[in-house]
Amino acid sequence: MFTVEPWCVREPELRLDRLAQSESVFALSNGHLGLRGNLDEGEPHGLPGTYLNSFYEQRPLPQAETAYGYPESGQTVINVTNGKVIRLLVDDEPLDVRYGRLEHHERVLDMQAGTLTRHVEWTSPADQQIKVTSTRLVSLTQRAVAAICYDVEPVHQSMRVVAQSELVANEALPDGGKDPRASAILDHPLISEEHFANGTKVLLLHRTRQSGLRMAAGMSHHIEGPESMAVETESSPDVGRLTVATRLEPGQRLRIIKYLAYGWSSQRSRPALHDQVVGALAGARQTGWEGLLEEQRQYLDDFWCGADVEVDGDAEIQQAVRFGLFHTLQAGARAERRMIPAKGLTGPGYDGHTFWDTETFVLPVLTYTAPDSAADALAWRHMTLPLACERAYQLGLSGAAFPWRTIRGHECSGYWPAGTAAFHINADISDAVVRYVDATQDEQFERETGLEILVQTARLWRSLGHHDVGGVFRIDGVTGPDEYSAVVDNNVYTNLMARRNLLEAAEMAMRHPDLCDRLGVDAEEAASWRDAASAMVIPYDERLGVHPQNENFTNHARWDFAATKPDHYPLLLNYPYFDLYRKQVVKQADLVLALHLCGEEFTEEEKARNFEYYEGLTVRDSSLSAQTQAVVAAEVGHLELAHDYLGETSLMDLHDLNHNTRDGLHVASMAGAWSGLVAGFGGMRAGGGRLRFAPRLPGGISRLAFRMRYRGSRVRVEVTGESATYQLLDGPAMRLWHHGEEFELGDEPVALPIEQIAARPAPVQPAGREPLPRRIDPHGRGTRPLDT
Repeated sequence: MFTVEPWCVREPELRLDRLAQSESVFALSNGHLGLRGNLDEGEPHGLPGTYLNSFYEQRPLPQAETAYGYPESGQTVINVTNGKVIRLLVDDEPLDVRYGRLEHHERVLDMQAGTLTRHVEWTSPADQQIKVTSTRLVSLTQRAVAAICYDVEPVHQSMRVVAQSELVANEALPDGGKDPRASAILDHPLISEEHFANGTKVLLLHRTRQSGLRMAAGMSHHIEGPESMAVETESSPDVGRLTVATRLEPGQRLRIIKYLAYGWSSQRSRPALHDQVVGALAGARQTGWEGLLEEQRQYLDDFWCGADVEVDGDAEIQQAVRFGLFHTLQAGARAERRMIPAKGLTGPGYDGHTFWDTETFVLPVLTYTAPDSAADALAWRHMTLPLACERAYQLGLSGAAFPWRTIRGHECSGYWPAGTAAFHINADISDAVVRYVDATQDEQFERETGLEILVQTARLWRSLGHHDVGGVFRIDGVTGPDEYSAVVDNNVYTNLMARRNLLEAAEMAMRHPDLCDRLGVDAEEAASWRDAASAMVIPYDERLGVHPQNENFTNHARWDFAATKPDHYPLLLNYPYFDLYRKQVVKQADLVLALHLCGEEFTEEEKARNFEYYEGLTVRDSSLSAQTQAVVAAEVGHLELAHDYLGETSLMDLHDLNHNTRDGLHVASMAGAWSGLVAGFGGMRAGGGRLRFAPRLPGGISRLAFRMRYRGSRVRVEVTGESATYQLLDGPAMRLWHHGEEFELGDEPVALPIEQIAARPAPVQPAGREPLPRRIDPHGRGTRPLDT
């Protein structure tokens, strides 16, 4: 479906049967505003979509049986006013790819330019041939702004053309079906408050019916063409339109440059939002189309200088890791103290909610490539801290209980075993805080944001757990990352992350005694955190020589994988949770994630045995799983298997492996392409001021090079089968570790030999759930079919 190229994603022909998938792949965003890659003329479409970060509507969450502490309402991202639409009529025939003859159709996502370009050659039913070229961008420098350059040219003969540039609110949306990963569809969620048209400018203002949020969308145009053009504008409550009519002779061109601006607020008045959008349009027009392109290119040049990854030997992975980095950046670049949803702003999947995915899988990438975006995402969590404290109080706990899924900070999960009980999200957030502070040494962030998050999450763990009669500290009745095991005692991942949370909170509190007074933290409380951490239960099965995922997990019956039909995956859509919860079957890497994030807690032999044991139980019904398995497989020496898992996480959306890319991209999976390469084959680990590498490559990759930022320095690492070369691109000299050996990196590159690892027998996965092997053809492409 897409060609394999290093710096772009190209669709050489239009596939209407895969239109919704390509709309997600070609989505453009800056973290504030997101435009799905819908066709310019608006139809046909798979799923129309224009999104504003954190702009949502409330909806009831009906419960089969009500109980104390259940959330009563949810939040759903809504499709806001669509400004992408430019309809075209050729001698009264509308350009519609389903009619006439589509002679040529190509779309290109350029990850260096930050643009989506479309080339169309179309012959109308009346045999009039026309060429259309459109380029769109969502500005990474002007947060509220998007722009489209739309060119129309006749091919052979004179023709009359009419272009209609529109703003459209309350578009009809297709049914999302019964998949719980899809979104709720709300009918006409926007109520008109103002519509305005003047010259080439149109403005629509709306508010939501229930949540009371207000938004404004505006468009302004620059038009070039024959002198005989007629231009009109009009507006109504849900539609604003600019119409351009002219006659084009061969060799002539009609160009419409459409500037778009969006804003929303829960507090600002209608006139204030009106003026905000008008001002943003004025700024965009002053910059001009060429200026916006140049700003976009400069922004991305700076990003790639500190983030690019080069892969020799596997061209699909090369394209996929840049695609993943580009979309990960888009998800958070200008979010500016708002959340990063699981789908970014590429689709409405999961109702537009954010989960623990952000802190555990997305923020590590941003922390080492675009740290300001990571800080903004954590500042949003801090802004929602009062709501998290309210939720903890409602649950009878101290501190803060962050929501499992949310848009604005309220718990939106109606299924508490997989939602409320997944308390590990609190440690995931605190871990992201510690990681960011370590990587940036941002003391202001630590004082203003980080400390309070760590204090309130430590208080949660101290109240959630308890010392039993033997003096050990237990955390019972929780759900770990694996959602096929719920409400369990002493989940190893949760306990290890909670222990780190408690110790880091105590350590950070010691650094800021003046702030501790304000937060009410005294020496006694900090000591209680250390006591709980030192006494934390970490279950271990002596009989098997592995860590059970949670207490007694290894005593459960194994799932009958041999009897499970291939079309019965994912299991959650085909079997009751009651059955899943009682068996040894793992939806996504849980204990294995602990091996990655808390690797210092395990010996090398324990890592290898644990990894191999859980390989036989993990079915990867979650898109989050493969990247973790890739990282740990590489660490314990299963390099070819790690390559296989890297392929799965990297190509999740480009190959639509989970068959739900139509609802939006899997941002955490795309971030996983970076993790699989940098943390997996690069062996990168960081913490406590130490940046460590243990690189090794699989047979299918001959060279890996990556750039990253750490403590004010920009580092480049190049790995081959025999050696690794470290280069300081800018910033102060630094100490690094290579396979456990410390060295100084200054002005001159340092080359060191690769330490080999002993081969181990290949682990066995559940029947039918093996990752597809990365068999590489002579052009560096994998042999897996696109529709797997």
